[in-house]
Parts: sequence; structure tokens; C-alpha cells
Amino acid sequence: MRQQYARRTQLVMVLISLISLGIIVQMVRIQTSPAAAILKQRGDEFQTEWRTFFPDRGEIYDRTGHLLAGNKSAYEIGVNLNIVQDPEAILAAAASVDLDLDYAEALDAIQNPPENRTFVVIADYVDQEKGLKLQALKDADDGRFGDLTGLEFNLHPMRSYPEKDLASNIIGFVSHGRRGYFGIEEKYDILLAGAPVQMLVPVDPNLASDIEHVPDGTTLILTINRDLQAAAEDILDESLDKYGAQNGTIAIMDPQNGELLAIASHERMDLNEFWNYGSIYDNASDYSRAISTPYEPGSVLKILTMAAALDSGTVTPGTTYLDTGSIMVGGAVIRNWDQGAWGVQDMTGCLQHSLNVCMATLSTSMGAGTFYNYMDKFGLGHLTGVDLAGEAAGRLKFPGDTDWYLVDLGTNSFGQGVAATPIQIMMAASAIANDGRTVTPHAVYAMVRDGRQYNVPAQFAGSPISEQTADTLSEMLAVSVSSEGSLAQVPGYRLAGKTGTAQIPVNGFYDDEATNASFIGWGPVDDPKFMIYVWLERPEVSTWGSETAAPVFAEMAEKTIILLDIPPDNIRQQFAVK
Repeated sequence: MRQQYARRTQLVMVLISLISLGIIVQMVRIQTSPAAAILKQRGDEFQTEWRTFFPDRGEIYDRTGHLLAGNKSAYEIGVNLNIVQDPEAILAAAASVDLDLDYAEALDAIQNPPENRTFVVIADYVDQEKGLKLQALKDADDGRFGDLTGLEFNLHPMRSYPEKDLASNIIGFVSHGRRGYFGIEEKYDILLAGAPVQMLVPVDPNLASDIEHVPDGTTLILTINRDLQAAAEDILDESLDKYGAQNGTIAIMDPQNGELLAIASHERMDLNEFWNYGSIYDNASDYSRAISTPYEPGSVLKILTMAAALDSGTVTPGTTYLDTGSIMVGGAVIRNWDQGAWGVQDMTGCLQHSLNVCMATLSTSMGAGTFYNYMDKFGLGHLTGVDLAGEAAGRLKFPGDTDWYLVDLGTNSFGQGVAATPIQIMMAASAIANDGRTVTPHAVYAMVRDGRQYNVPAQFAGSPISEQTADTLSEMLAVSVSSEGSLAQVPGYRLAGKTGTAQIPVNGFYDDEATNASFIGWGPVDDPKFMIYVWLERPEVSTWGSETAAPVFAEMAEKTIILLDIPPDNIRQQFAVK
């Protein structure tokens, strides 16, 4: 019986072996058949892997449709380690088209790659001309350099700035790491960059056309007028040469809605060569001085002191006082800019002659509580909220601060001991030009996403003074500008404005020989379409704002009037009557 079971077991084992052998033979036959080759090819085609795709960065335009920041194609050039035959030949060919490679470093990266690395990048952001030239060498396959197998090219977008350094202080730049720095590029980096998308995609590059398109980043339309921006930069550069100033800024804003029409700084850079940033700027605050560099503005701040005095009922335009040339505040003597006494003056004369003693008289008459409450409502010491990266808040000391003294109540009234940026002062002054309401400065006019445009509405920051005070003070400042000998006038247009000449603090003391010369003005007075701020740092030809910043304002205002097509007052008023 046992032998019978043994024979049956042996028979079963033989049958199983024969069946297994048949299966193995069949598997080999299938795998080596023509049909299997076709099946394998199809399987390879449908192999997939996860990849991250970055959208094209949104473009940036000025308000008239000029492209300020866009994208162009560049090459990433690398070596496929799975098929490379002659790394030395590849690097020699790359050197022939001037890819600026470190030969030893690149060769080491190819010969000693990190574990599991199958591709090594030897150059990125290569312009198309050089990339195509190197690709032509590979395609020629003439053996001039050797075997270029494994040399691969990947075309991708990179940031491009067709206007080079124009408006560079506003736009900012994008590094090769796809990150925005300064200005619009940094402030709106997330919107411009869009959202990276991870996709399961075919390994076969021939099927790349099947990959779904990643939505582009948001396109921005700026409030900036390209032609006005160019004019501001030219006028600023010429003014620095003319007056021997070390640096300067011109900013132009619509005081009725806060739209920034131009911001010019002397130090500018070709945004296509962002790597030169360190050789142009010493500090990040130098990139856009209008928003990032607080300074003691001097007498331009007198318009805020006068606004507070009028609005609080401390004085009226016709109020007079006897200017004796000095006043004692907090144990310190405050004198006028010319050390002189101007006798009996009304409030318009106080502004016209820019009298420090008058301003200190007003601030002390109001008292610290009222004076600083108005300065706070005007926004001094606060961020304006302008949509440009890098804004500085400046500093306004208050009673109770450890470094505030009673004399500050006097000196702050004429802009000494106060640190503010041009954009802060413009926002504060917009209340005077805009019927008592301050506007929030902004540089973006609209956003375009998925084919739809979303306009950015004007924002108002508050009403520090009444409409009546604003209109009264605008008229007083217009009378001041139209006074005989003023270099800020533009024929045919009534403009309001104020000069500023401020000594520069150095190591706790004021430099007697160096000043910041400023001018703020707007017009036409009855319907302001522009506000211009001029700041010249350390002018040498003359230290006075009335002789340097004021004529720069007039030149800039005249150019602004032309480019914005603003008719003379008499023509506008004729149409208004009709």
C-alpha cells in the first residue's frame, strides 16, 4: 500500500515539474516574442512620475500698457548620467560658447554625483543664443569635441525687464530662485508667482504635450505712467548735476485717489542684472528712498502745523503776531532760518517767509496734547500702507517718551527732530489737497487673473482736518507760491506748495554746512491732479530749498502738466462755467 502511495506521489511530482517547466518556457517565449516588445514599448510610454510645475510669473505693465516686467525663455543645460560617455568633451563644448563654467567643479559634479542622482545641471538661465549654439554643436555630431552624448537642454521661463533700469526702484527684481525682492515684485510675490502644481506625468518626453497647462501668475497693471516716470528720472539726474547734490528723490501722486504716477530715485539698477545689487546699494533702505529712508524734512512740515492750528481754532488766516526773531521753548532759544526778526505777520506771511518762530508759537499755543494729536492723525510715525515692499515708519516722539523734551514741541513744529519719508508727508499733505481726507498711496491700478480684470479702489485713511481748513490752507499756500520771486511757479497754473531746508543731524549734532532741500506742491489748486515731492540731499550750489528744490518742482510740474494733458486754469474754468 505504501509503495502504491509512493508511486502516486512521484507521478504527481513529475506532472507538477512538467507543468512548471511548460509555464517557464511559455513565459520566456512571451517575453521574447515581437508582441512582447510592442507591449513593453507601450508600457514605457505610460510610465509616470510626480513632478512640480511652476507657472509663468505674472507680467507687470504701466497704466498705458507698456510692459515693465515680463518673461523670456532660457536654457537649463545638464548632463544625463545614465548615458554620458565623455564628460570632458561636454565641458569643452560648453566652454566654447562661453557658459562661464568652473571646469573642475563641473567635472567633479558629473564624475562624483550624489547618490541616486541621474542628472547634473552644469549651467542654468543660459540665454537662448548660447543655448542654441551649444545644441547645434551636439546635433552636428562631427566629433570636433568628442562624444556629446548625455548633454541635455531644458527650456524654461525667466524674468525679463525690457526697460532695464526704468522704474527699477518701484518694480524690484526676481532672483534665479524665483523670489521677488523690493518694490512690486516682493510685495506681490505670491500673486505674481502663482501656485506651483504637482502632476503625475509621463516619463517619455515625447508625451510632454499631454501635460496640462499650469495657470499663470496674476498680471499687474500699475498706476505708474511710464513716460512721466522716465521724465522724473531724467529731471532728477540733471538736477543732481546742476546743484551738486549727492542723491535725491522725486515722487508724484494723484492726491485725490492716492495713485502713484512716478517715483524716481537717483540710484537705479538694470533689473536684468540683479546680481549687481550689492555694488550699487550700501543698504536696503537706499533702494527706494521715497518709501524706505526717513529723514528730517524741515519746513515742508510747517503746512501740517498750520493745518492743526487753523483746524483747532488756535488761529485764522488773518491772525497776526509780532515776530521778534526768537522764542524760548523748554529752556532753548528758537530762531528763524535767517536769524532775523520779521515784525508783524499774518499766517499767510508766516508760511510765505517760512518763519520758525511763528511755527513754534503756534505749537506751544495749541499745547502738546493738541499738536501731537494732529500729527498722529496725519500719520507721522506710522506706515502709510503703500503697496511697495520695504516701507519705513519714521519717528515722531511724543510727550512721555524717554527722549522727548519740551523743546521738541517747538522744533517739531518746523520739521526738526521728526523723521519721515517723502511718501508719509505726501499722504499727510493729501488731506490739504483733498478736502480734508488723506489717501492711501498705492502703485497697483488693477490685477488680471484668468482673463478678468479687477481694479484696485482708492482707499482713504482718515479726515484729520475739515474741508474748510483744507481749502483755506490750500489758498494760503497758493498765495505763498505765487509771491514775487518764487521759483516754484508755472505760468498759467495756480499751484500750492512749501519749501523745506533742514540741517542734517550727524552724531547728535546738526551739520552747519549740509542740508536736505525739499519741496512739496500740488495743483491746479481748484482741482488737484498731481502732487509732487522733491528731495535733494546735500546740494552744494545752494543749501536752500527755495533755490534748489523749488525750481526742480516747477520743472517737474510743467512736464507733468504736459504729459497728463492738463489745460491752463483759464481754459479749464471757461469750460467749467459752460
